[in-house]
Amino acid sequence: MKLRLILKIGLLPWLCTAARSKTTDKFDRYYTRFSSSPPIKLDDASYEQLTAVPRDYTTAVLLTALQTRFGCQLCRDFQPEWDVLGQSWAKGIKGGSSRLLLGTLDFADGKGTFQKLMLQTAPVLLLFPPTVGPDAKADAQAIRYDFTMGKQSAEQIHDWITRHLPPGPKPKIHRPLNWVRIITVTTALLGVVSFLSIAAPYIIPITHNRNLWAALSLITILLFTSGHMFNHIRKVPYVSGDGKGGISYFAGGFSNQFGLETQIVAAMYGTLSFATIALALKVPRMVDPKRQQLAVFLWGAVVFGMYSFLLSVFRVKNGGYPFFLPPF
Repeated sequence: MKLRLILKIGLLPWLCTAARSKTTDKFDRYYTRFSSSPPIKLDDASYEQLTAVPRDYTTAVLLTALQTRFGCQLCRDFQPEWDVLGQSWAKGIKGGSSRLLLGTLDFADGKGTFQKLMLQTAPVLLLFPPTVGPDAKADAQAIRYDFTMGKQSAEQIHDWITRHLPPGPKPKIHRPLNWVRIITVTTALLGVVSFLSIAAPYIIPITHNRNLWAALSLITILLFTSGHMFNHIRKVPYVSGDGKGGISYFAGGFSNQFGLETQIVAAMYGTLSFATIALALKVPRMVDPKRQQLAVFLWGAVVFGMYSFLLSVFRVKNGGYPFFLPPF
């Protein structure tokens, strides 16, 4: 009995050394794959082997479904970010000093794992902490990251992973240059510069036209004073029913309005503005007195009628307003 106990005690250091050597060999083998083609592409067998205990390393595995027939748009959107993270980690940490491996298990290659974990959605990110060694965790269960907020960036996943890693070097995210985008933007800028250099003699006189800027300023003022931003902020309906089978174009009260009401008010203000401009600028320049007199009566009638209609609309908004102008 004592001999058996002595043998067990004597073999214990050798067994621990053998287990440590086994986990180290496993990490070295997978790190070779990770450094050459990050992240590691897994299947059911390699997933089981990579995540099996004991582990003296940390591994993060993305369970995804990339094929179009599975209909996981989020999986396809996030995959480039996951690849950027894996490549940045493999290039930023040489020799595997961080003891972290990143892998990808597609549903087409790992149906058994998905069934074993009873996963109904994808993507899912699992982080397996080390179970042996100086950085071993008491709880060897995988830490799960769910994509409840939609697509995540490589920087967000990087921050989440580093929070669960022991102190040590952490590489930064390095995104590859998007040459297609650079060439496209450069070509577009050169095209715009070329167009402007050729069209400048024709464009500059237009941009210096006071009437053009006056018209744009007037349109902008009418647009915003009529309640355009109110409609966008409140998401108001275009029109509404009046309760009698008809349509109500104006909403009662100062805190309510309809989309069509804004357009009608803007049209009224625009008509009043143009009538006033015509009376102030155009009519005095007329040479024929009879035509000038006719224009005065015509534009005066337009101003009077628009103000009458504007007061009637104001009385709809404020039922207690006592004043009005005929005919409205």
